[in-house]
Amino acid sequence: MIEAYRLIDKLEREHALSLLEYQTLIEVENEALRLYASNKAKEVANSIYGNSVYVRGLIEVGNYCRNDCFYCGIRKSNSNCDRYILDEEDILNCCKEGYKLGFRTFVLQGGEGIYKKDFVTNIVQKIRSEYPNCAITLSLGEEDRDTYKAWFDAGADRYLLRHETANKSHYEKLHPKNMSFDHRIQCLKDLKEIGYQVGCGFMVGSPHQTSETLAMDLKFIETFKPDMCGIGPFISQKDTPFKNMESGTLNQTLFLLSLIRLIQPNILLPATTALGTIDPKGREKGILAGANVVMPNLSPVSVRKKYALYDNKICTGEESAECKDCLSKRMNSIGYKIVTDRGDIKK
Repeated sequence: MIEAYRLIDKLEREHALSLLEYQTLIEVENEALRLYASNKAKEVANSIYGNSVYVRGLIEVGNYCRNDCFYCGIRKSNSNCDRYILDEEDILNCCKEGYKLGFRTFVLQGGEGIYKKDFVTNIVQKIRSEYPNCAITLSLGEEDRDTYKAWFDAGADRYLLRHETANKSHYEKLHPKNMSFDHRIQCLKDLKEIGYQVGCGFMVGSPHQTSETLAMDLKFIETFKPDMCGIGPFISQKDTPFKNMESGTLNQTLFLLSLIRLIQPNILLPATTALGTIDPKGREKGILAGANVVMPNLSPVSVRKKYALYDNKICTGEESAECKDCLSKRMNSIGYKIVTDRGDIKK
């Protein structure tokens, strides 16, 4: 175990480990090692961002999807999914409400292929024109480079695309044959080359995941150097092929958050809704492990329960103002403060 503490120290100092060293840390994780890593990660995050937690206004624009990922509740073949899609007026109203509440980042997230290229281009232009001081983040899945470029030119700043796993064989166990690991990775490279602030990420405890595949995820983050990284525990969904699979754990997710903070000290690291779903204090624990972003929901209350990527998702019934106020109080209780500016990565 002494070697494990030395590896944490090395990671803090050099921001890099070998694959085998990452794997060793994952395999020997325990409560004491988690605490050691989280204390270091929290210090690193605070040295760059202080006690500020950035807030993103999440707009779940629709739950139609052209993909059939084995873990996802809005997968194409789920006939039990109550589908919806927001139109332009709906999205702009969400932004209007969010702006009044102080949000300066809007995240448009939805199933892949939900909108045509020109619709997104147009809506991004309108948001950019109406709110020039706000950041616009898109999370709409895999597209071709020209589409990404059009959205960037229209005014989008950031793009979130979880890589899900850095191991090709593992990726193929999570996705149908028509989905390509190589294409997913190429999309991330295209986004970075175009000029987006790019976010990747993965599920912790996903089916068929091993300490080796997790080590590869950490090595990918180390080498790709994303601006953002979203990780959360895998949580099964009742209408998917993985409905009976065991969910990921809070503790491993917190440990990996700390390691990611040490890998890339300035990264924007969310304490995800999934963390709050598996533990009532999950998001607070995520912040204390090194995270510095939360994403309350600006979507219309009437559709929030329909965006069910996994079972028992939290925070589906509160108005946006209540949700933000609740999060603010939660963060204050652990010595942090909500900050509603753009919250760009500090270089």
